[in-house]
Amino acid sequence: MSDARVMVFAPAPQLTVTIEQQHDDPELHVHPGGQGIWQTRMITSLGAEVILCAAVGGEVGRVLKPLLDFKGVTLRTVPRETGSGWYVHDRRDGTRQEIAERPGTPLTRHELDELYNLALAEGLRAGIAVLSGPAHPSVIRADVYNRLAGDLRANGCKVIADLCGKHLQAVLEAGLDVVKISHEELIADGLAADDSDEQLSGALVKLHENGAETVLVSRAHNGALALFNEEIYRVGVPKLTSADHRGAGDSMTAGVAAVLARGGDMSQAVRTGAAAGSLNVTRHGLGTGHLDAVQVLTERVQLTPIKKAR
Repeated sequence: MSDARVMVFAPAPQLTVTIEQQHDDPELHVHPGGQGIWQTRMITSLGAEVILCAAVGGEVGRVLKPLLDFKGVTLRTVPRETGSGWYVHDRRDGTRQEIAERPGTPLTRHELDELYNLALAEGLRAGIAVLSGPAHPSVIRADVYNRLAGDLRANGCKVIADLCGKHLQAVLEAGLDVVKISHEELIADGLAADDSDEQLSGALVKLHENGAETVLVSRAHNGALALFNEEIYRVGVPKLTSADHRGAGDSMTAGVAAVLARGGDMSQAVRTGAAAGSLNVTRHGLGTGHLDAVQVLTERVQLTPIKKAR
């Protein structure tokens, strides 16, 4: 068992059903999904153990729960009174067509209390926590994230948040070690007008001033930006052919968490996160990739200072 441990707070994972076709016959793929699950996959691929805290239930939950218990994961779940979320996607023509999707019903007060206590205890044991978001913000209230981030940090746990909207604002008020957000989310939240270096740099500084020590912004094909140690960096990654761009940001978060869990510094964490995200786009499976490939790509990631944060 690895000495590096990360608690991943994935309050409402989903059952994912995907129809694909590589040759003559269609293929059906059934997996656990959701942001926290994709982050968990990559963290374990990078050699750290994950304590996964989630709530599952209903008919979907009975199928989903065994799928969550994969190698490198210590699964801690709270039973739900109602069903877990799910989606069905058709990718036979190479694009992703949504057939049907349900994010799951809102967590009840009792479920939230149990999940909160579980995540708090496991986060403090691990010493580093990743707070991931639900498929839809209605599934869990933003104030839960505020309390959890504040209580974890107040008791010595490093907190990484991969959130947006009201959930992001809630954790910023509590203070964070790392925030990861995409440029699309920044624009949707009104924190940036476009994906230019100038606009995103301003958003990085604002998020830093509002409570995040380190801020990472993933930016699809143009490379990420990072603010740490009071400096803003352009993150240059190797050019790779994309098979599926989804999941790159979650893999970046996972890479950062895995390095920090091993006691690495933020520069190495950002470079590893960028490499993990870059590798993920070459694969169809979200949050997947081999450790040796990430290590090779990490050596090729360049951090170029572009301005002081203050």
